[in-house]
Amino acid sequence: MTKYIPILNWLPNYTKALLKKDAIAGLTVGVVLIPQGIAYALIAGLPPIYGLYTALVPQIVYALLGTAPRVAVGPVAMDSLLVAAGIASLAATGTDNIVAIALLLAFLVGVIQVMLGVFKLGFIVNFLSKPVISGFTSAAAIIIGVNQFRNLFGIPIPRSNRVQEIIAHMIALMPQVNLQTLTIGLVAILIIYTLKKIHKSIPSPLIVVIIGILVLKYFNNTFNEVEIIKEIPTGLPSFGVPAMSWSQVSDILPIAMTIAMIGFLETVSIGKSLETNEDIVQVQPNQELIAIGVGNILGSFFKSYPSTASFSRSAVNQDAGAQTGFAAFFSVAVVASVLLFLTPAFYFLPKTILAAIIIVSVLKLIDYKEAIRLWKINKIDFWMLLVTFIGTLFVGIKEGIAVGVGLSLIMVIFRTSKPHIAVLGRIPSTQFFRNINRFNDVEVNPKVLILRFDSHLYFANTNYFRDQLDVLTKQKGKSLQLIIIDCECINGLDSTGAAMWNNRIDHYETQGVKIHFTNVKGPVRDAMTKAGIIAKIGIENCFMSNHGALTFFETGNRESQNNLSSYIEQSNS
Repeated sequence: MTKYIPILNWLPNYTKALLKKDAIAGLTVGVVLIPQGIAYALIAGLPPIYGLYTALVPQIVYALLGTAPRVAVGPVAMDSLLVAAGIASLAATGTDNIVAIALLLAFLVGVIQVMLGVFKLGFIVNFLSKPVISGFTSAAAIIIGVNQFRNLFGIPIPRSNRVQEIIAHMIALMPQVNLQTLTIGLVAILIIYTLKKIHKSIPSPLIVVIIGILVLKYFNNTFNEVEIIKEIPTGLPSFGVPAMSWSQVSDILPIAMTIAMIGFLETVSIGKSLETNEDIVQVQPNQELIAIGVGNILGSFFKSYPSTASFSRSAVNQDAGAQTGFAAFFSVAVVASVLLFLTPAFYFLPKTILAAIIIVSVLKLIDYKEAIRLWKINKIDFWMLLVTFIGTLFVGIKEGIAVGVGLSLIMVIFRTSKPHIAVLGRIPSTQFFRNINRFNDVEVNPKVLILRFDSHLYFANTNYFRDQLDVLTKQKGKSLQLIIIDCECINGLDSTGAAMWNNRIDHYETQGVKIHFTNVKGPVRDAMTKAGIIAKIGIENCFMSNHGALTFFETGNRESQNNLSSYIEQSNS
């Protein structure tokens, strides 16, 4: 049971000391979560109350099933923007219809995540490279921020996931800027930054929310043009299965897949970054999929839109001293208390305050330092980041993700289709071999070509291997008598690669050139045996090392192979 319900690993040894630390952390996160939840619901185009609903069930489920003790789950800016971008074309923002679609979206996201976790497909997320993630996240953060200019400036800028459209509308509407709204928003940003400079643990979002409510409540006549939240329903969310139709499911399935993968990626990334050696349970990606997936499914029954781990709240959770997932129960208690007793207090909350909170929180997601670092160390990764960034910023969120995934897959194929190949020579007076293009003093026998292929050999790079082999043998000229293929870095061999080897063995045999294999790993040896390669060249022409193969060619001495035949000949084929 501990494998499927990780909380059982640490709950039996839970102490009062841990409870005290978790309580402080959980209450702190809960306080931060109130203004964030309301703000993120507005990003998604939903009524503010749904941000608080999303902070309930998913947190409880993750505390039970998650493997990262300091991760704080709930509504986040990224998922909120994806929700808005994905369903904007299906329903008018703010209507009951968009709420129904958002709840269905949470259900579908959860189902996808649970299925990926159950079938242990968490590795799929590896196809999103870090440069692509960084480019996408930075662009999405900018889009989230500029979408809040409508509330910060008090002008009716249409929502969009293309930054140029937002800026064009903003420029056109600048004469209509509400100075009262802008003043309050800018002051809120200044207060948040100032408090963060004093100490990062100060709940600055909550402080500006309280100040904003008091100002609008008691100076309403002075700031009568500032738009406020107004009524937020009181009470906990009721149970209900999301309404669904096959047409709706097919329409929102692509965005559900996107949110599922991005949410999983965020959760694992945050969990890994906060992981310590003292943690009883280490982050397990497939279990994380199940945890956030079940949270989204059950959450959708209680009016939750898609949720995942939060960068900012997880950092607050760690800084406040959280030790286990039990801290989440205290966060839920804070949110539940607000829903039951305090929602009327948010009536006078200015929307510009929420815009200020969002803008400040997303600025830290703009990772320009990563772009600078990549420019210095790897230009290809830099261009991947830049293309993803530009695609997301100017074309759209979904399109940006598609570009990023496509670039990642292209780079995987490119790098594996043309892997590194080294021609080796022996270090004088040793049994070690190194690349002749890196070391000038290595010994090279003019009659022998020693080749190391640094990749899995499969259909995508078979032709490249053959072409490079033919080029290198021509460079050797007519003196060539032996090709030694060092298989130390070849972890797999498919049927296409095996057929190519069979072909090259026959080809070079007609020219009086033999092929020997060294350092062959078990799986490759099995494939060679099944393909008839071992039988064709003879097991005696497979060696444990390049030194053994070269020594036998030069002297006919097999002493280095003595008593090793069982290791050379072993095969599970």
